[in-house]
Amino acid sequence: MFWNEKTETLKKRDLETIQLKRLKKTIAQVQNVDFYRKKCKDAGIIPGSIKTLEDIRRIPFTRKQDLRDGYPFGFFAVPLSKVIRIHTTSGTTGKPTVVGYTKKDLDTWAELIARNLTMVGLQEGDIFQNMVNYGMFTGGLGFHYGAEKIGLTVIPSATGNTKRQIEMIQDFGVTAIHCTPSYAMHLAEVAEEMATDLPTLKTGLFGAEPWSDSMRRELEKKLGVTAYDSYGISELFGPGVAFECQERNGLHIWHDCYLVEIIDPATGEVVGDGERGELVVTPLAKEAMPLLRYRTGDITMKLEDECLCGRSQKIGRITGRSDDMLVIRGINVFPSQIEHVLLRIPEVGNQFMVYVDRINHLDEMTIDVEINRSFFSGELQDLARIQKKVVKELRDALEIRTTVRLVEPGTLPRFEGKAKRVIDRRGES
Repeated sequence: MFWNEKTETLKKRDLETIQLKRLKKTIAQVQNVDFYRKKCKDAGIIPGSIKTLEDIRRIPFTRKQDLRDGYPFGFFAVPLSKVIRIHTTSGTTGKPTVVGYTKKDLDTWAELIARNLTMVGLQEGDIFQNMVNYGMFTGGLGFHYGAEKIGLTVIPSATGNTKRQIEMIQDFGVTAIHCTPSYAMHLAEVAEEMATDLPTLKTGLFGAEPWSDSMRRELEKKLGVTAYDSYGISELFGPGVAFECQERNGLHIWHDCYLVEIIDPATGEVVGDGERGELVVTPLAKEAMPLLRYRTGDITMKLEDECLCGRSQKIGRITGRSDDMLVIRGINVFPSQIEHVLLRIPEVGNQFMVYVDRINHLDEMTIDVEINRSFFSGELQDLARIQKKVVKELRDALEIRTTVRLVEPGTLPRFEGKAKRVIDRRGES
């Protein structure tokens, strides 16, 4: 079950040789980015000064805020004419993070997805239904081209219309699906309500949000699939950065393309193998938008090198975040995004509370918002108008559906210290 067996089974010494060569090339490439040229100069790093992989630790971290500050093209290391695709991720203050790809970048990304899909046993003849967003987020197109590369029959069904999704699985004899785990649970529930089964399904690829082993067992029972975990973020190409093999004991991250560190999120110090910390990644094969020591915010750990599948170097499944980012139905949402939207609406105040629940296996976000005193009339038609306006503004900014409840001025809690505006109840029974 290999797409590129020689590369996927590289021994540690050979792998480190490739990593160092590509790291040096990346250091040279980032000199085309003002942000990195200054960072490297301040750290005393110039092309040729990197002698070992550990030398990367001399360079300061890159954070998501840095990418936002560079909006739109400040982190591109090639001329815009060489960027043949642009994706974006959500931004905390209305402006998204922009990610660019050269033709070679897209080929590399498809290659990594091809490794992942082959690793779990998919091959020519499988029918693959891709039930994730095909818009500016990277989920849909990332898997699409990798699946076509290995010869799968791809159905780009995207998101929504669950009954139609089920009909396509049945009518087309779909053998593999890709979606968020919460949507997969919803899919199973709707299939039960329709009193139908999905006998052709055998493989489920689930990612974009943390999910537990108990949820894995439930999905496998309800859908009749073998469920695999997928990890990726747009800044590192997109989905498929790391993936479970058939052993399903940690995720293989493609170390010929990514240099991985695990740090203590509080101190920034590198922790040992087997210790949980924040995942920091330096991509080694990106042309348009190379990054150095990018702090993903995701909590994981390095696992033992050896795996029965023959590949090496794994990370544990993602268990949470080191910041206040929420993952709602596969989309990243920051409380500061919500605040930014509300501050633009004169009819509401700046006090709000966010409640996140899992209802019928889908994430649902409810936002309580105080009405501005000067607009508080108590008239139902006025309330309905304001509520509709807030819902639309939030949907446009976050690209997800939310429930908005308007409350009277002065009714939401105030905080003396750091405001706790989010109550995530998804883990409650």
